Amino acid sequence: MTQTHHHKAILVLATLVIFGIGAFALNWHYRQHLGTQRAEKGVGKEALVGTLRPAFSLADRFGLRHNISEWDGRVVALNFWASWCGPCRREIPLFIELQQRYGAQGLQFVGIAIDRDAEVAAFAGRLGIEFNYPLLIGMDEAISVARAYGNDLGILPYTVLIDRTGHITHLQFGEFERADAERLIADLL
Repeated sequence: MTQTHHHKAILVLATLVIFGIGAFALNWHYRQHLGTQRAEKGVGKEALVGTLRPAFSLADRFGLRHNISEWDGRVVALNFWASWCGPCRREIPLFIELQQRYGAQGLQFVGIAIDRDAEVAAFAGRLGIEFNYPLLIGMDEAISVARAYGNDLGILPYTVLIDRTGHITHLQFGEFERADAERLIADLL
């Protein structure tokens, strides 16, 4: 490598590092600013807990539309996820287990994939999710539903617990720990 090429490579690498640091700082600032705006407007976890769940309908991977009202009278755990999301992939086996254990007592998990049909089908097939609880799919539509349920930052996984009367009781940003999920769900059953 000639000295000129070496200098160009260093310049390109330095530009990429500076761009990466700038993008990280901008993202951090953006999230902090949004969090402040949400707190000032009274929007967020405290504002949504105790409110009636927003109505929505989304299609499953077979194109059949489902409305959230289908599960009225049950304890509903809406889980927003994507096949490319590591924490989502880690917590789904727990949700399958909880659905099997508490389904007869009135628990209903509903997965909302913010992903493409093919990826959802492949991932769901490997785990057998659809034999345990319904999966609804969407990109922009599912993102809109997540926002209506308090996730305007696009954090995944994101889970919303809804009691039998249709009121939101818990918003979980990020992966659920087993003990927390079991305790919160058992309290609602």
